[in-house]
Amino acid sequence: MSKPKFTKFINACDKDELSDQLLDLYMRFKEVKEFYDFSFNPNEEKRVEEVKLKIAREYFPEGKRKPKKRRSVAQKHIEHLKKLEVEPSQIIDLMLYNIEIAQAYNAEKPIVQEAFYKSMLSSFRKALVFINQQFLNLDFLQRVEIIRQTTVDQGWFNAEGFKISIESLLKD
Repeated sequence: MSKPKFTKFINACDKDELSDQLLDLYMRFKEVKEFYDFSFNPNEEKRVEEVKLKIAREYFPEGKRKPKKRRSVAQKHIEHLKKLEVEPSQIIDLMLYNIEIAQAYNAEKPIVQEAFYKSMLSSFRKALVFINQQFLNLDFLQRVEIIRQTTVDQGWFNAEGFKISIESLLKD
């Protein structure tokens, strides 16, 4: 259904019909329920902490499970929180935390797959773009520099890419 048709449909409904429609959507679709739950009780800090725990478990699982180290898990949660319109500084915190926890894992057990390092550079660039879009460069510059220095200290083959990314996106 197109947006004009949908608008026409909504305008033709009375208040009770719209209430019934919204309640039906709320009951049927998890995404709608979560949207409204978040709208009325955002509790962003709690959600961010839950996501941080999920990201950490990708690298440091409980028990004797093997770490999966999937960047996609963090990306999925970050995009979801963006849709919910969580405070941008909280999103940036998660984006950087994702890289920091991967670096912490790499410090303990160096990763040999080149794809891991490329993926982390991609995540880093996305974080820098978002930081720049939100005009929060100064707020996160120190943390970004620590991540870059860690890539050098850990001998990442693409450490220069982190440096170039900072220079091109944040030092404007």
